[in-house]
Amino acid sequence: MNPRRLLATLALLLSGCAGSQQTYPSLAKRAVEGAPMAEIAPSPAPIAADAPLTAEIARYVAQADKGRSAFNDAFVRADRAAKTASGAAVSSDAWVAAQVAISALEAARNDSVSALASLDTLYVQRSNAIADGRERGGLAEIDTARAATLAMVDSQNDRIDAMKGRLAQP
Repeated sequence: MNPRRLLATLALLLSGCAGSQQTYPSLAKRAVEGAPMAEIAPSPAPIAADAPLTAEIARYVAQADKGRSAFNDAFVRADRAAKTASGAAVSSDAWVAAQVAISALEAARNDSVSALASLDTLYVQRSNAIADGRERGGLAEIDTARAATLAMVDSQNDRIDAMKGRLAQP
């Protein structure tokens, strides 16, 4: 190794050690670190929904079930049309028939999507009413119905997307 480089490197390293003395904060325990911790209160038990809210939730769940039934009926026709058109060119008769069947399938699920939107709105309204102190409870029931309806709508979306994927794209 070149002695000049070694001396230059050594000089740079040692220059980092030289300098003015600075005071650094103490690493000793501060007073606030020894203060007692506050106890976290357990969350209150959920309050059950009242009768009118339960009836409204049931109405939206029934609407979603109606949409599921209509979707399943239309799915059979749309799937058959999509299978027929799977190798067909864009704008061919089979391709257009499949697109029309898929549009009917999407329209058949309107009740499911509408029920999900209504449950979302109900959840937000109920949350706001609880926060304002005007209502008590019912969020768990709404959330359960919302989650089930969302899973159903997501499944419908997946089935439609898979069907569209089998067709030629313009």
